[in-house]
This record gives sequence, C-alpha cells and structure tokens, in this order.
Amino acid sequence: MTVAMNGEAANGQQWGLTFEGVKSVRVSQVPIPTIQEPTDCIVRTSLVGVCGSDLHAYHGREAGCDHGTVMGHEMVGIVDAVGASITSLKVGDRVMCPFTTNCGSCFYCKRGLTARCTTGQLFGWKSGGKGLDGGQAQYVRVPLADGTLSRIPEGVTDEEALLLGDIFSTGFFCADNGGIEADQNQIVAVIGCGPVGLMAILGARELGAKRVIAIDMVTDRLDLAKEYGAEPVHLKEQEPLAAVHAATEGRGADVVLEVVGSESAMTLAYKLLRPGGTLSCVGVHNEDKLAFSPNQAYDKNITFRIGRCPARHFMEKLVPVVVSKKYDLTRIITHRMDLKEAVEAYDMFDRKLDGCIKIVLRT
Repeated sequence: MTVAMNGEAANGQQWGLTFEGVKSVRVSQVPIPTIQEPTDCIVRTSLVGVCGSDLHAYHGREAGCDHGTVMGHEMVGIVDAVGASITSLKVGDRVMCPFTTNCGSCFYCKRGLTARCTTGQLFGWKSGGKGLDGGQAQYVRVPLADGTLSRIPEGVTDEEALLLGDIFSTGFFCADNGGIEADQNQIVAVIGCGPVGLMAILGARELGAKRVIAIDMVTDRLDLAKEYGAEPVHLKEQEPLAAVHAATEGRGADVVLEVVGSESAMTLAYKLLRPGGTLSCVGVHNEDKLAFSPNQAYDKNITFRIGRCPARHFMEKLVPVVVSKKYDLTRIITHRMDLKEAVEAYDMFDRKLDGCIKIVLRT
C-alpha cells in the first residue's frame, strides 16, 4: 500500500517522480523520507515546480544522476517532522525552500553566497549513491533545515513562495549581477524568455532599467515579456543585433542578461554587449569553454559575472516585492497539474507544448 495522491501515508511509501535514464522519468513508489540527522526536517509538499534545470539531467546534458533519484528542487509545503536540534521551525509551519541546502553559518552563508555553502547540497541529484532526493514527491527530507527553510510570510501564496525559492530569486540575481541602477538610464538585453528570463525582466525593471529588450523565438513567451514591460525581439523575425543597435545609437546594450545556458546564447550575449558593459549569466552551461576568448573580453573591457543564484539569501530579500503585488509573478504559471501527471508535464515543458511556460504540480 502507498500514499494516495490525495490521501494519508501508509506503510512508509509515497509517490515521487524518479529519474530512470535519458528522457525517461516515471511516477514511482518510493520510501517516505525519515529524519536522519538532528538538523533535518521532513516537509509534506503542497506544490512542486518543474524547472528548466531539471531538463539538464532529463536530456543527459548533466550525466551521472542515479536511476531512481527523486527529481526536482522547487517545493513548498508544511513541516511534518523536525530533528532534535531544530530551533527555528516546528511541525505545522508553512515553509518555502531554496534549491540547495544551506548551513547559515559558514564563511559563504554569512556573506550571502548561500549557493556555495561548504556543506550544501542540491536537491534532486544523487550520483554514486551520494546526494539528495528532490522535491517532486509528497514528502522531502531537508537537511540543515534551520538554515535552509524559511517560513512563508502572510500575504505570500504557495505559488509565489514556490517562485521565490528558485526562479524569481535567480532572475533577480541575474539582473542584480548586471549592476543595473535606476540613475544610469541603462538599456538591458535579456536573452531567453523562459521562466527565469521573464523573472530577470522583472528584476531589471525593479532595479530601474530604462529599457529592457527581450530576445526569444517563442511567441507566447515574448507576448508575456511584453506584458512585463519589455520590448520583444523574435529571433526568427528580427536581427537582435540590429534591434539593440537601433535602441542604443549603435553602441550595444549596457547590460546583457543570459539565462539560456548554451554556447550560442553566450555568443549572442557577447555580440550585443557594448564596450565597457556587463554580461551576467545564470543559464546552466555544460560546455568546457567560454564562447569568447580572454582577448575578446579584454578588447571590449567587459565585466563578466556568472554563477549559481544564492536563492536562500535572495528569497527573503524579495519577500517585500512579492507582498507588494507590484508584479503578477504567477502570470508565468501556464499549467497546474497533479503529481500523477508529472511524466506528461515533463514532456509538455520540454517541447513547449500548449503554450507552456511554467508548470506546477499539486501533490
């Protein structure tokens, strides 16, 4: 007997989406996690997200994930059990979670670079038997829970909290790394209008960009980018370099935000950037070299910033923006499905079917 999709736990089993090989996932019966360390919490999930980063393992671009690993790193829910050392959380707390665990006390956590916690781990990645199962399940074990989980404040919905744990924080981080300042009249180009790219547009607006040019080849995503205040450029209909030069008197963009994670996207980002500009990348790159040489970077005097978002640091920082309802973040959620439909959800998200931008799964 297992957990029903809308029922109570039985015989220690639950449903979770597991990785079974390249382009192969399935909804499987897996053990309900238990407390392993006194710093753990067990969270009963309520909503989980399907993220573009999940597709890296799905397609084998990041190799080595163990078959049977529970996928996913976007989740919100209710604390179901707490370890003996937990001090800031209790059973019944409604919580949001970043995509990595964080101790909260190491050199990097204290400086806000929580993605580089010395004992942190990524949810939804196990290799050689080591690592963490993810959140695309009915329950998830959260190590270092005092430093990882955060209570969801009043005025923040589960869907908004889910976005805070990853894509809104990541998009804002990308814009913040671009050095966007309200008094600089900067023109910003965003390459890629998937969920993170759309959040980067909002991040650029929040930080005070004068104009934001959004570049993609999916019409539905460009339409939403326009709703979010950007000027859309369709890759199949317009030449992006010409569009950016037309907006900047031929200089190039002051800031380019690259959120795709491909060599071609970074090549375009470099071309669009003006001399002395800033290129900020949060797309997950699997290439073994940069798309431009040190000499090219030198000749253009660029500032280049790249890396994983410290989501635990940013998700609390961005709560006031969410509570203000200044932006309709959840507009990007195009599909709401049940966990039992997760295999179909991956296929839909991967192939961008039915106007899909972002999928959340009810557990």
